[in-house]
Amino acid sequence: MIPVAEFKQFTEQQPALKVLKPWWDVLAEYLTVAMLMIGVFGCTLQVTQDKIICLPSHEPQENSSEAPCQQLLPRGVSEQMGGLREVRGLKNNLDLQQYSFINQLCYETALHWYAKYFPYLVVIHTLIFMVCTSFWFKFPGTSSKIEHFISILGKCFDSPWTTRALSEVSGENNKGPTTGRATVAMAATAGPGKAGEGEKEKVLAEPEKVVTEPPAVTLLDKKEGEQAKALFEKVKKFRVHVEEGDILYTMYIRQTVLKVCKFLAILVYNLVYVEKISFLVACRVETSEVTGYASFCCNHTKAHLFSKLAFCYISFVCVYGLTCLYTLYWLFHRPLKEYSFRSVREETGMGDIPDVKNDFAFMLHLIDQYDSLYSKRFAVFLSEVSESRLKQLNLNHEWTPEKLRQKLQRNARGRLELALCMLPGLPDTVFELSELEALRLEAICDITFPPGLSQLVHLQELSLLHSPARLPFSSQIFLRDRLKVIRVKCEELREVPLWVFGLRGLEELHLEGLFPPELARAATLESLRELKQLKVLSLRSNASKVPASVTDVAGHLQRLSLHNDGARLLALNSLKKLAVLRELELVACGLERIPHAIFSLGALQELDLKDNHLRSIEEILSFQHCRKLVTLRLWHNQIAYVPEHVRKLRSLEQLYLSHNKLETLPSQLGMCSGLRLLDVSHNGLRSLPPELGLLQNLQHLALSYNALEALPDELFFCRKLRTLLLDYNHLSQLSPQVGALRALSRLELKGNRLEGLPEELGNCGGLKKAGLLVEDTLYEGLPGEVREKMEEE
Repeated sequence: MIPVAEFKQFTEQQPALKVLKPWWDVLAEYLTVAMLMIGVFGCTLQVTQDKIICLPSHEPQENSSEAPCQQLLPRGVSEQMGGLREVRGLKNNLDLQQYSFINQLCYETALHWYAKYFPYLVVIHTLIFMVCTSFWFKFPGTSSKIEHFISILGKCFDSPWTTRALSEVSGENNKGPTTGRATVAMAATAGPGKAGEGEKEKVLAEPEKVVTEPPAVTLLDKKEGEQAKALFEKVKKFRVHVEEGDILYTMYIRQTVLKVCKFLAILVYNLVYVEKISFLVACRVETSEVTGYASFCCNHTKAHLFSKLAFCYISFVCVYGLTCLYTLYWLFHRPLKEYSFRSVREETGMGDIPDVKNDFAFMLHLIDQYDSLYSKRFAVFLSEVSESRLKQLNLNHEWTPEKLRQKLQRNARGRLELALCMLPGLPDTVFELSELEALRLEAICDITFPPGLSQLVHLQELSLLHSPARLPFSSQIFLRDRLKVIRVKCEELREVPLWVFGLRGLEELHLEGLFPPELARAATLESLRELKQLKVLSLRSNASKVPASVTDVAGHLQRLSLHNDGARLLALNSLKKLAVLRELELVACGLERIPHAIFSLGALQELDLKDNHLRSIEEILSFQHCRKLVTLRLWHNQIAYVPEHVRKLRSLEQLYLSHNKLETLPSQLGMCSGLRLLDVSHNGLRSLPPELGLLQNLQHLALSYNALEALPDELFFCRKLRTLLLDYNHLSQLSPQVGALRALSRLELKGNRLEGLPEELGNCGGLKKAGLLVEDTLYEGLPGEVREKMEEE
């Protein structure tokens, strides 16, 4: 006997693949098993029992045209085993070997091929049906996608996040629409189990079990959250991969068409040849010389059973064929290359679940034939809303309030600041830090401030650097009078949130971003009219003129900073309206002359024209109208000389002329008696006017990176000088009169041609070793008592 277990390998498949088998494939699978058992049973009988039994016929030679077995049948009765007539009195005189010879010979020559090979044909046909049914599970181009999909589907079905997301949505639907975000401690329903890592894929959980079992309420821990996060990434990548083609759909159609063709061929030829299975078989062979007989009447011992098995087999084939025809109807009647989650969106409330196409859609259609619950749970991982909720939960797990408090620092303004950079979202735990005064968010996408923002009662400063943020109306009301400083940095200024311009308690507004090409010339900003308390406005952009909305706050604006990144700023007449402006920065604005509008600013105290194209500053005389001007920064330009009427700026306290092209300084500079800081480093100065010694209030003098070969002795009359930077010049000696600078605390001399230092440096009581920057050899050349004095703390 051939045990049926030997054929188990032909039917073995991964149990998880059953979710891709609709009912007709399952029915066809059982039919093939039944047909295989018929074939195996027939083959077993064929091998273990005698095939045919023959007896010689005594009919005369002249009647050879008649069938040798007709005489055994009664008249008018068909050839049936029950109608045989017994023949008596005839002796054949044949031995056993002759009978065996005749049996084998007649079996090969007289028995019809269909009667001989029927069991084997059944087995072969059934195996072909099995191959056609499961070929797409084995074909390399499709099996990898199917296995990957089944693996992801099982993990999505079993993930605790799936149950939690659906439970939250169900709860929201029961309570009505809400605008708040899910809280950190919201309870979740655990799934039926976790997909094991590093193990073979297990059978997907039965959906009935999920529905009927009472849910266990638990919290989603950090590990489960990370696993769900990885599932979102896998689903995204898999979707992109399978939506590119339709090989699964095409392969399934091809194997179905092949099964239909095979079914028609088998059905036709079986119906034609089934009548060839006969119990009595006439055999005529030329063996008279061996046995003495040429005609034999044979009995096909298994014909009766085979005929019944054949009709049973044909019945199974017909049912199998009907399932194949229905499959073809299903394939071509419905648009299986498109799948809509409309019903899932309506049921779950996740309106952002996208529709899918091609092979992805086809597999989901097959899943629905098994159980639509799988598609519903799988859709959770196609929703960006669900993913954002999961990210939020993972963020809350990772950024606990204790961890956030460790990042708190005092910023330049002395406020307690929390800086978060490049996070996938904003942790809800931030809003538990009620002591927070400044919040800095950088490179964080899609921020939506929750109602918990109202817990930050001390928040005064907010920075959004490449972090677009949405603010609910309730939070706008909360921040409207509390927020004092806001910084917004984005690619284009039209991305600045509109709620920023409604913060009427705002005192400082810093905006950074480019105007789009169509708005660069107009420089259109949202109206600043509501910002009644605004005192500081900083704009870094590419505008060609001062934004018109600046005039909305002209009456109370005290500091204006325009950084134009090299783009030329042309229209500046609107600056005249800034009557109370104290500080003005026009950085990298492409200016070639000092704008005349500046001279109308009577309250101006500080002016910064850094990084422009200034070559001449003849207009400096007009600064005498700005009687309160104390700081003038003209650094990083191309200024070749300073005009003599600089002497008119008697109230000037700080003058920055570094990184220009100066070769000389006017002697009239010594008449700026109020000057406390003078920076002329990074120029081409070869000498200094002795009149600099008249600057009795000078405390800081920067002469680094010039070509000075000597210093005038009058320079050391500036008794209040505390910082003297002389590094990287051409000085060959330092005058002993440097000892007169008793207040000197910092002296830089590196990069010169000095051979030694005067011992009078010891008279500079405020100069210590840390404040003296010079080559080690020169320092070691000082007298020991001088060095000891400098090294004293």
